[in-house]
Amino acid sequence: MVQDRTRPEGADQTAPVGRARRSRLGLFLPYILLALVVAGWSAGWLWMRERAAAEIDGWIAREASAGRTWTCADRSLGGYPFRLELRCSAVTLDRADGRFRLGPSTAVAQIYQPRLVVFESAGPFHVEQGALTGDASWSALQGSFHGAADGFTRASLVVDNPDVTVKGAEPGPIAVAGRHLELHARPSPGRFDSDGAVDLSLRLNQAAVPQLDALTGTRDPVDLALDASLTQATVLRTGTVARELERWRQAGGNLDLTALSLAKGAQRVQAKGTLALDAAHRPAGQIDLRAAGVDALVGSIVGQRFGSDRGALVGQLVGGLLGLAQRPNPDAPADATPLKALPPLRLVDGKVVFSGFPIPNVFVPALY
Repeated sequence: MVQDRTRPEGADQTAPVGRARRSRLGLFLPYILLALVVAGWSAGWLWMRERAAAEIDGWIAREASAGRTWTCADRSLGGYPFRLELRCSAVTLDRADGRFRLGPSTAVAQIYQPRLVVFESAGPFHVEQGALTGDASWSALQGSFHGAADGFTRASLVVDNPDVTVKGAEPGPIAVAGRHLELHARPSPGRFDSDGAVDLSLRLNQAAVPQLDALTGTRDPVDLALDASLTQATVLRTGTVARELERWRQAGGNLDLTALSLAKGAQRVQAKGTLALDAAHRPAGQIDLRAAGVDALVGSIVGQRFGSDRGALVGQLVGGLLGLAQRPNPDAPADATPLKALPPLRLVDGKVVFSGFPIPNVFVPALY
């Protein structure tokens, strides 16, 4: 029998063992790689969490040195593995002009999109500022902030069933409750770099405002829509109201009302204009008005110029003429009534001037 001496003795036994070892290594290699990825990702997430915590602590310290004390009660920072989630059982701000408190709140940023922060709060919100005390509650509140290297690109707030009360205001308490509120802000295209303008959009649906009910003589809910631009908005910070408003005034800030629309039953008002602050810190400017269904209200305002007796007669006459001008077709529905231009409303030296004369017993107070 011829034997192959070129093949090492025992080769038939050792080759399968080597192949088996390599086979087992290939079997476990994906799990090893996965474990390394998870370990690396976990280490990276822990580093980002520590960095976020340090940034928060640094910002709180800078605010405290400026006289603004922020507190996040029971602060926790979690969200592993794909996001950072900041939770506070309450958020408070104490500063020279008052105290602000917000109930349980959460802010979330995705690891892959750190400049987009989404937040929500269960509320309520409470503020004490001088003689004023304000409270707000809601069934749901959510918001978002899209940051950018030089500021932000968009900020939004959405609130269901907002209910706001303010006590200590003159001439009496203020109460506003609605079904839905939305507020959006973004840098004004073409104006943000030149005059720091920010576009604002506000929508408030089915609102109950007792003070407005007394003025208009109807308890119909209010739908409010506002589009405006706030110039020099970039100078505003988190300081006291008086300090920030004065900084804004000195910078030449204006509130440009692009479109203001208010509907309350058959009454409708549209307005546009520009407001600012005068040297005495009072709102000043002019608002152009168009309206329908407010003839009785306008007649009452005009009539006040002539005293109680003659004023009532003049008011009824003016209101009747406006009603005839605004409702040429008596069969047309209320919402089809054409809007008619009214005399502009001017805010001058703390007075509200309508149709060329100041409205009696109506004054615009200084805001600070």
